[in-house]
Amino acid sequence: MTAEVTDQQRICPTHGERTLLPESMWDITETLEFGRPNLKVRVTKYPKFACESEPQCGIASPERPAGIVEGNKYDSSVAAEIITGKYSYHLPLYRLQDYFGGCGWVPSRSTQCNILANVFEIVQPLLGFFKSVVQTDGIIGCDDTGVTLLYPKVLPAFDLSDPKQRRMQEVFQEALDKKLPSINAKMWAYRGMDIKLNVFDFTVSRHRDGPELFFADYEGKLLGDCWHGFEAIAVSSEGRIERAACNSHARRKFESSTAYPEDRKQWLRWYQQLYDIEDRGKALSLEERLALRQCEAKAIWDTIESWLEEVKERTTNVILPKSDFAKALQYVRNHFVELRRYLDDPRLPMDNNETEQLMKQVALGRKNWLFAGSVVGGERNAGFLTLTSSALRNDLDVWLYVKDVLDQLLAGSTDYDRLLPWNWAASHPEAIRTYRVEERRDRSAHRADRRADRRNGSRSA
Repeated sequence: MTAEVTDQQRICPTHGERTLLPESMWDITETLEFGRPNLKVRVTKYPKFACESEPQCGIASPERPAGIVEGNKYDSSVAAEIITGKYSYHLPLYRLQDYFGGCGWVPSRSTQCNILANVFEIVQPLLGFFKSVVQTDGIIGCDDTGVTLLYPKVLPAFDLSDPKQRRMQEVFQEALDKKLPSINAKMWAYRGMDIKLNVFDFTVSRHRDGPELFFADYEGKLLGDCWHGFEAIAVSSEGRIERAACNSHARRKFESSTAYPEDRKQWLRWYQQLYDIEDRGKALSLEERLALRQCEAKAIWDTIESWLEEVKERTTNVILPKSDFAKALQYVRNHFVELRRYLDDPRLPMDNNETEQLMKQVALGRKNWLFAGSVVGGERNAGFLTLTSSALRNDLDVWLYVKDVLDQLLAGSTDYDRLLPWNWAASHPEAIRTYRVEERRDRSAHRADRRADRRNGSRSA
């Protein structure tokens, strides 16, 4: 557009009409504008053909495409917007109702729930494929967080041959006996280290039936906290699964301790040195990272091991066994092999922080939608989190990815390999959020610089 010109600007009171200068000399400003999304109803007519005076031939008409709901009333773009809004932007359905209302359409919450339920049936085979792909990774991180579950006060019939349903029956019956209003269920995340998929699962408790089923045929390393359930899974695998422990958990126990300040400072210095080594190793090849760990990190762990033995023989400043610091030391002793397992595998992270950060996606949603109304609702949440979280991990525009996935599944595609986020990204480069890649690279460089400055400062001191 061109700014409006007044007579005062066009005509000089002394010399008359001014000469219009070339457009290349004009001032130009650029102002960003926002317009609300527009919804439209697509009308599709299906011609019908018949043989005149021959009713036995019947009527011929184009085949109707598969839709999300009967009659193809809602396009995949609508479903993708609901899924992205609830599971990527963590908006509850009543807020999405307001959002759509501002665009001219006010869907009831039950309508949105029906769309989500139907889409979940459509994407379940793909979600099962995601799970099977993650289970081929040599290292899987696992973590969980609580989700409030409303359970039925009249118990349905359970298939007791299914371990998950058997566990549901036990938990629900116990809650009924105690007259509890709800159950503290669990959302689990399984994160492949090399395979860039995040798979979520919903269970009614923190019993190991969830991870136990997931890792039933798994062979590789299980990275997580030191929950006894993981240890039991590793033991029952007869050597197929090696358990690796998260060093962030161990470090936090020393950070929260207030007793024995000098000893505590020494432990925090050791962990700072270990993390500095890991920071330097990120830019190296696997072979170089392994050599760095074996050369520098192993020496620190050997010192830690010697210190743990020596502190038992102390005659002065004896550490009281019930103190927080003593409990932190015992935690390290109990899981010493698992905590230092990363030294022998350059692919294995020193901690499980990246998997634990996935719990923020559950927590943000939980703060908004508050609870799961049923087991099926919890499983649906887990499935859509798998889809959206994996897209985010691969720096994809979630809406574009989900919509295209739905379009291809509705068209009858079973080529699930093409729908893996990184394969899909290769054929849809326009959907890659390059700004996220750049932000992550800048943050990583900033952290590396900060750590380098601290190392250099400590050397000069």
